[in-house]
Amino acid sequence: MNEPVHPRAKITISAFLLFLLLLAPAPVQALVYLDIDSPAFHKYPIAVADFRPGTAGPGSDRLSQDLADRLGRYLDVTGFFNVISRKAFLEDPRKAGLLPGTFRYDDWSAIGTEFLVKGSFKVTGADLDIEARLFDVVKGQVIVAKGYTGNKDKPEVLLRLLASDILVALTGEGGVFDTRIAFVMKSKGKADLYSVLFDGTERQRLTSHQSIIHSPRWSPDGSKLAFTSYKESNPDLYILDVVTRRIRKILDYRGINLSGSWSPDSRRLLVTLSKDGNEEIYILDTATYMSRRITFSSSIDISPAWSPDGGRIAFVSNRAGSPQIYLMNADGSNVRRLTYEGRYNTSPSWSPKGKRIAFEGMAGGRFQIFTIDEDGSNLLQLTFDRGDNESPSWSPDGRYIVFSSRSGGGRILVMNVNGTNVRTLQDGGGASPSWSPRLK
Repeated sequence: MNEPVHPRAKITISAFLLFLLLLAPAPVQALVYLDIDSPAFHKYPIAVADFRPGTAGPGSDRLSQDLADRLGRYLDVTGFFNVISRKAFLEDPRKAGLLPGTFRYDDWSAIGTEFLVKGSFKVTGADLDIEARLFDVVKGQVIVAKGYTGNKDKPEVLLRLLASDILVALTGEGGVFDTRIAFVMKSKGKADLYSVLFDGTERQRLTSHQSIIHSPRWSPDGSKLAFTSYKESNPDLYILDVVTRRIRKILDYRGINLSGSWSPDSRRLLVTLSKDGNEEIYILDTATYMSRRITFSSSIDISPAWSPDGGRIAFVSNRAGSPQIYLMNADGSNVRRLTYEGRYNTSPSWSPKGKRIAFEGMAGGRFQIFTIDEDGSNLLQLTFDRGDNESPSWSPDGRYIVFSSRSGGGRILVMNVNGTNVRTLQDGGGASPSWSPRLK
């Protein structure tokens, strides 16, 4: 049995010199260095120097580079930075220090660096201590300095925290390094649920159904995954407890029992059922298993997605002749159409920031990923390749979208919300991704 997705290993974080106020006229945390939402945003050059060992010992040189390389990879996958190769470094690490005044900013600005990370580490028994500073090379200032203590066998945990703190200092918001992406992994006509971290590492198998599986959906508290499985021949609804790995079958009406998104309080689940003759949307209380129907159309109503505030629901209906996305109040009232362009739009996913909805739509004979404002304005196409791109799901900070592509035998990909920085998480067999909240 794999280790549970969470809770994380216990970490002690000592924040020393959290922000060097003597070096800045105002609190550094109030300043956002990088406006990543600007249309003119470009990747900022950052360098990560090899971490300096506090005490020399076997493997210390290798660990020095490994810590720097891992941190560089975490910063790179955010899509916000151009991580400069150490081959371009001019500084002599044997002579330069870690504190202001012990190294030359000019050695870094000369190679185009705007931000610099310098750090040190010490291994004591089973503990790994890391100290790190982030510098603004252009201004010659320390932005942040922090210390971390954790398990020496899991340095990646500390480095993800450091990378997140760097993002907080530069963008005003931390990263999603503590999130996981669940997806369906298909092989020879059978499938199971898997999950990976944001950077594509630490893949875990979550089920052993070896069947057709659809629509995994994380609860907002990160404790559960709802999904639909044909394990017992019928498309039944299941809920997986992420910590205990216990799986419960919740609904097994004859016909479709398809999972949708959860309510913000993680107590109710939107589902699509066909038990009354055609596909309709219901709200299921996951404690009592009682369901309440909220759509009453002779057309097909599917793929419901709750808004972050719980007040509205996006869904798909063919009541206008072709599948289009509609909005309604959470009680099923005030139905209005959202999408008008394109003849086939489906799989809505509401941004956690509540302003935009991602969906898949037909364009040029292929499904592509789009986003649109909740009032129907500012339609934006994000993908343009020749494969069908489907099932968009937002990161909890609203900065990224994960989706699946049928090209290459089924891939899971992540991109920034403007469609840039596309990278592959799973190559071959992947479908129906769902992004977790931040996990504790």
